[in-house]
Order: sequence, then C-alpha cells, then structure tokens
Amino acid sequence: MTEKATEKTVSKAKTRKAVPPKKRDVAAEAPAPVKAPPPKKPAAKPAPKAAPPVEKPAAGRSQHNAHAGPDPERAFDAEQMKAMEDLSINLAKAAITAQTALATAVLKQPDFNGGTNGDPFQVGPAMTSVMTSLAQNPEKVIEAQTDLMTGYMSLWAEMTRRTLGVETEEDTSPRDKRFADPRWQQNLVFDMMRKSYLLSSTWLNNLVSSVEGVDPLHKRRAEFFTKLVTDAFSPSNFLLSNPAALDTLIASNGESLVKGMQKFADDLARGDGKLKISQADYAHFKVGENVATTPGKVVWRGPLFELLQFNPTTDEVRETPLLIFPPWINKYYILDLQSKNSLIKWLTDQGFSVFVVSWVNPGAELKDVTFEDYMFGGIHKAVSLVREQTGAPKVNTVGYCIGGTLLGVALAHMAAKGDDSVSSATFFTAQHDFSEAGDLLLFTNESWLKELERQMDAAGGVLPGAAMADTFNSLRANDLVWSFFVNNYLMGKDLTAFDLLCWNADQTRMPKALHMYYLRKFYNENALSQGKLTIGGVDIDLKNVKIPVFEQSGREDHIAPPGSVFKSARLFGGPVTFVMAGSGHIAGVVNPPAAQKYQHWINELSNARGLPETLEAWQKDAVEHKGSWWEYWAQWLHDKSGPMVAARDPSKGKFKPDMDAPGSYVMVKS
Repeated sequence: MTEKATEKTVSKAKTRKAVPPKKRDVAAEAPAPVKAPPPKKPAAKPAPKAAPPVEKPAAGRSQHNAHAGPDPERAFDAEQMKAMEDLSINLAKAAITAQTALATAVLKQPDFNGGTNGDPFQVGPAMTSVMTSLAQNPEKVIEAQTDLMTGYMSLWAEMTRRTLGVETEEDTSPRDKRFADPRWQQNLVFDMMRKSYLLSSTWLNNLVSSVEGVDPLHKRRAEFFTKLVTDAFSPSNFLLSNPAALDTLIASNGESLVKGMQKFADDLARGDGKLKISQADYAHFKVGENVATTPGKVVWRGPLFELLQFNPTTDEVRETPLLIFPPWINKYYILDLQSKNSLIKWLTDQGFSVFVVSWVNPGAELKDVTFEDYMFGGIHKAVSLVREQTGAPKVNTVGYCIGGTLLGVALAHMAAKGDDSVSSATFFTAQHDFSEAGDLLLFTNESWLKELERQMDAAGGVLPGAAMADTFNSLRANDLVWSFFVNNYLMGKDLTAFDLLCWNADQTRMPKALHMYYLRKFYNENALSQGKLTIGGVDIDLKNVKIPVFEQSGREDHIAPPGSVFKSARLFGGPVTFVMAGSGHIAGVVNPPAAQKYQHWINELSNARGLPETLEAWQKDAVEHKGSWWEYWAQWLHDKSGPMVAARDPSKGKFKPDMDAPGSYVMVKS
C-alpha cells in the first residue's frame, strides 16, 4: 500500500468512533458504507413502506453497487458469515486431503519399464473394426447424426417452453437410479444436463451397437468399453453437476466433502495406492459372530478344504445327506450370512443333513495346484468323506457358480468310471457351455491372460482377490462403482451395514495353474461343451451324467447369464428341472421365502418332456410365481433324498470334530 493511501485510510478511520480491537466482533459487525445516511429520529408510528434514505448512485454504477459497502439490510448476519467461513475452511481441508492422498498414491505406483501390454483388453483393435465399418457405411453415420440433432432440437424446444412457463409433457424416459433425486427434474439447468447426457450417451452406444460386418467379439468388446466410458462421464459423477451432492455440500457447510475426501484417502491407502472403493461398513460384520453363525463342526481338514457338518434342528433328517460346493473364488458363507437369510440354516430346518466344503484361501505354496487336483482332492474326496461320516450309500450335491462347473466335470468323470456315489445334482447359476458366458468373455482374450499371468507371477503365483472383484464390479459399474463413488466421496455418506457386500469384499486368492487352466479351457476354448476336455485320462462327456439335475439361473445375472445356464443344462443326459429366478448372480440365489422378494419361473411341461432348444421357447410356457424358489427346490430335493432317519450329530460321526464352524480357512484374509 502506498504512503498516500495509508494516510487517507487513517484519516477516514479517525472520523469514526474508535473501538478497542479486543472488544470488536468482526463476524457480527456489518461493513460500514463510505458515506452513511444521517440517522433519523424514531417516529412514534413509523409510516408503512417508508424506505431508508439511499445515496444516489453515480453515473455508470448500478443501484446495487451504489455504496462502497453493502446495504445494511442485506448484509450477512453473524450466522451467515460463520457458515461462509466454515464452508471456505472445509473446502480447503477437502482439497488438501485429496491432494495429499493422490500424491501418496502416485509415489506408490510401480515404475513403468515398458514390459506390460498397454491394451490388454484389445480395445484398440475392437474400436478400429467398429470405426472402419462405420466409415464404409456413411449413410448409417448420417442417419445417426440426424437422429441426434433431431433429439437436441426437441430438447431445446422443451427447455424453451419450460423457461417461458409453458406446461410440458410428462417425462416418460426409462427410470435411471443415477437421477432418482427429484432435483434432477425440478431444476431446469440440471434437467437439461441430465437429458442432454442421456441423449448423447444413448446415441453413441446405439451407434456402436448398430455396426455390421465385424467380428462379434470385437463388436461386443467395443460396446462394453463404450458403455464404461459413457457411464463414467455421467453428470451425476461430478460434484458441480450433481444437485443432490451440491445441496449436501451447502447444507453441511462443506463438512460432507471433507468427510468424503477422507474416505477417498482411506480407500486409496487400503488399496495401497490403488483406489479400492468401500461398499459397506466392513467393521459391522465379523465372521463367526454375526455372519456364518449356523452351528456345526469342522469334521475334516485337508490341504484344499475343510469339511463342515451343521447341527440338525429337527429330530429326523433325510437319509441322503446334502453336500454343497461353493465357488472357490469366494468364501462359503454367502450361503450362511445371517440366520434370516442363511440357506444352510434354512436347509437344516427342512430336515436335511447339510455339509459344506469351505475352500482354502490359497497362498503362494499352492500356486501349482491344478483343476484336476481340485476335482480329485475336492469333489471326489468330499463325497467320500460325507459317505464315511454318515454311513449313507449316496449323497446329493450342490454346485454354485464355478463350484458347479467343477462338480459337473467330476460327475462326468464318475459316470465314465461307473461311480454312482452321487444321487442328484443341483446347480446354482453354473455354466458348462461358455459360448454365451456374458461379458466375462471379454476378459479372457490371450492378451489379457498374459497380463494376468504377469500379475500372478508378481504376487508369488496367485491372483490377488481384489483383481477378480474389480472385474466383477466393472460388469455393473453404475451399481457397484459409481453409486458408491458418489455416495462415499461426493456426499460423504456413512456406509451401510450390508452383509452381502461385506462378504463380497472378503475376497480369496486363486492359484495360477488352476485359474489359467479354467480361463483357457472353459472360457477361451469352451472345451467341455465340445467334448474336448480330458481329465485324469478320461474324456469328459456330460451326456453320460444320467442322474436328476436341478438348474437354477438368475434373470439379471451378469456373470452366468440365464441363456448360458440354459444351454449348459441341455448338456446333461438325464432329467433336468430348470428354474429361472428374479434378480442376479447373488440375490437370485440368496432369497429366503420369508423375505417375499422377487419371483421365479417354472415350466412344468419341460420338466415332464425335457428342455426345449432355446431359453425363449422355455419362457413361452413358463409360469411366474411370486417369491423365492427355495421351497420348490426343497420339495424336489426331498423326493431325491430317501426316507427319514434319526438326526445326525456332527460330534458322533466317524470323524472327530476339529473345531466349531465356521472353521479356520474362512478366517484367512487376502
């Protein structure tokens, strides 16, 4: 400040009443104007609508800026000033937290040495094929551009009518959870953002889907990654274009963003430099305390699994015990979350002797175990152990997802060897024909498999559990990635205590030899359905499996699509009962009758005559039933389980119990 300016300021200050600095409340004191109007004597009855004297604005100045300071009637009060200060401070805190977290994450990234494939999913070649096809069909591009411009003209006309207060037609666009908050439609600006985004993203996705004459897998890959990109650029994913997040920011004076950026920093730290988005309050659920609590015993432990036998809850049980093989890429307690939604607890209440294989969470010492090892040391071994423990001549089996794939192979091997130890088989969302295996096929090209091998070698010969979780999350990015990104980081919401998502985060590792064989032989080559799979010197043919089969699929399953499960069901040589449940890969299975959620479809005609050639043909005669399919399956299972016998106590079988359920393997964290 110049000397003259300083003197001028001091001179003006002298004309005002001096106030001791220590006694001033700056936050509460409104700024004084340069020339305040003279005070008026208060009238006994002030005239209504009397306006205070206002200095006439100088030429070229607006009425609002007539005074050097704000109008006293419009000045912020102490509470508003405090709110602004808090907001400013919190925005600074949030920025510093995010910058520090990102800087730390950058330092943790490995140095690039040029050894990795920059495009392991082969998105580049796929998009090149699509763009080449479009270039060869300019009329398609022109038509698409015309449709886009027509859509924008309609949108601009609608926004103009709304601006003028003209009533517009009701919004009939499909429901989108990203824009469920009413403020997206109530506010003209945000409604414009929403509709223009949906218009553009739908146009681009449809354009890619419309190409012809390209390799189907290339087209599918281009569609998948185009949707990933358009989903990522949704205005709901950004603070300044999300009205709900902005309202939360203002209402909390910025505390929501501070909280969100701390969650962001915590998730980066938890992922050791890679963002590992939290999906639930993981501290709320503890295995063996409030999940995986159905009483039972570990009656046998081996290098690949623990065998759990659960306590009966009825005086009598069916003679034929039930043995469940969950997927080895997850922990078994998805079927035993809480008592209210535990399939295992429900089955014991129906009078079944229930056994479950709890797979080991493998470390580097098991990197060389094979698919064949899991079949002989897993399926065959567990069936033999259950027969010994109970004295039953046969067992009924269940295979969930990849556990079902392994079970199917083992059953074909048993059939070829004349082994009739298994009485029936149930498959939960399991695939044996992988020709329609959904978007996971996009992650199994040879380029990506080599990248997976590199990751496994770097991790000591096992695939880290988070790697598969990231893949599965990407299949439903809006639900499993972006919704949590918005709620956790932009809005700072507290995580919910959701048992299923806590289980989903409790990942397991996978041995290199086993996992690479599975991806190459089943996804890449589809060897099982084509009769080109040989295990233990035996050619595997599912037509040799003549035992009764129950196949359950999920209508919205992204991992094992219902069409893929249906084609798999047709491979078996015996009677097959096919059921399609509402919801997806997990919620479609874990749906207790008491919840009265979703629905399921049954086709009694196909149960009697055999499955038709296509899922669409099956659906024509299928009848919808409200609620869970568990009771329908339980009746089917009762018919395959022999007479009632005295309930079996796990402590009184052939094997001496080692410890209480849920055992030790399920406790190992990745």
